[in-house]
Amino acid sequence: MKIVSSLTLVVAVGWILGCSSVPDPQVINVPLNATSINAGSIAQTTMMPNGSGTMFWFAVKGKTMGSTLPGRLEAYIYPGSCASLGSKPAFDLNDGPNARFYSPSSLQYFYKSAPVAVDTLRTGGYALVVRENPADGNQNAFCGNLS
Repeated sequence: MKIVSSLTLVVAVGWILGCSSVPDPQVINVPLNATSINAGSIAQTTMMPNGSGTMFWFAVKGKTMGSTLPGRLEAYIYPGSCASLGSKPAFDLNDGPNARFYSPSSLQYFYKSAPVAVDTLRTGGYALVVRENPADGNQNAFCGNLS
C-alpha cells in the first residue's frame, strides 16, 4: 500500500507543478511495465512540456536484479512500441540534467529531458525505455508506450 500511495504522491505533485503553466492535455502519466529482469517492480513517469522539449519525472520502486547502486538507471526513447522497439534509440535522455532523489523505502525519483515536443512523442509512435546502467548489465528494466 505504501508503494501505491508514494507513486500517487509523486504523480500528484508533478501534475500540480506542471499544470500551473501548461494545459491539462499536455501533462501525461505514462505507466512503465517491468521487464522480466525486474519482475515485481513498478514505475511511472509523468511527461510534460519543457519549452520546446519534454520533461520526464520518474518514480521507480524496486531495484533491478543486477543493479549495484540505486539511481543507476538510464532512459531512451525508441521508435515503435514496447512490443516492437526500433533497432536504436531515437533520443538518448542521459546527456542533460538529471536529478535523483531517494527515500529509505527504495523508491527512486529522478527526471530527464528530451529535445522533442510532447505532441511529437504522443503522435509519432514512440516507446520510453528505462535501462540499467552499462556497469549493471545494460538490460531494459521498464518500458512504456508514449502514444
